[in-house]
Amino acid sequence: VQLQASGGGLVQAGGSLKLSCVGSGRTFRSYRMAWFRQVPGKEREFVASINWTGISTIYTDSVQGRFTISRDNAKNTVYLQMSSLKPEDTAVYYCAAGVINSASAQVYTHWGQGTLVTVSS
Repeated sequence: VQLQASGGGLVQAGGSLKLSCVGSGRTFRSYRMAWFRQVPGKEREFVASINWTGISTIYTDSVQGRFTISRDNAKNTVYLQMSSLKPEDTAVYYCAAGVINSASAQVYTHWGQGTLVTVSS
């Protein structure tokens, strides 16, 4: 599956932004989808993941209650709704597809190109 992420931009602290990731191919719905983020000089960090049905979601502690991951398999799209954004959320956000339930970037086999989110204070 090929992934294309979009929706990044500049937003003030406290604001909201919604990221989208469109996947190609009929196998999209069979994958667990995740969002990661990365800032220069640091490792890629797990943000959230969602299973193929969309029922089971996992979040890292720092975004719990502020971010919501969802998916629409009919549109081959996974979303990340981000609210109450903080300057420390500034990063390049990547969507990823995999078959294993994990917060480790290493187990995800397909990656989007990344979209930059900048949160100003």
